[in-house]
Amino acid sequence: MDLNLDAQDRKILAELTENARIPIAELARRVGLSKTPVAQRIKHLEEIGLITGYRAILSPLKLGLTHVTYVEVSMNDTREHALQQFNAAVRAIPELEECYMIAGSCDYLMKVRSRDMADFRRILAEKISVLPHVSNTSSHVSMEAVVEQNWTAL
Repeated sequence: MDLNLDAQDRKILAELTENARIPIAELARRVGLSKTPVAQRIKHLEEIGLITGYRAILSPLKLGLTHVTYVEVSMNDTREHALQQFNAAVRAIPELEECYMIAGSCDYLMKVRSRDMADFRRILAEKISVLPHVSNTSSHVSMEAVVEQNWTAL
């Protein structure tokens, strides 16, 4: 999909990605436009679905969620109905930060945040392993976050 973003749109998006609470007047000053065109551009970017919302980003570390594990999940049934059941059940697990259906040696890849290894083992045993149609899992414990950011390249 070609969005035809110009340099001003890209500047606005870059600034909003850094701080979505920036006042319009300050944003206008930073991108070199007046307030009204900036507000109109933001509204347009929302209407076309490029900006999908605004949210507070919480610190997992401050919440005590210092343990990150990636879990590969293989399914014993990959027919559409089974995948829909699995997907619905996965969405109810708050400890899952991300879950992707993938092509490769497994069917899904999950990013799980937990307090420690014992907490992760509980999540794996009580929430992930009992998901519908799971045949097996393989876990990979993260030792260090090298790059962890929201995608901002335009």
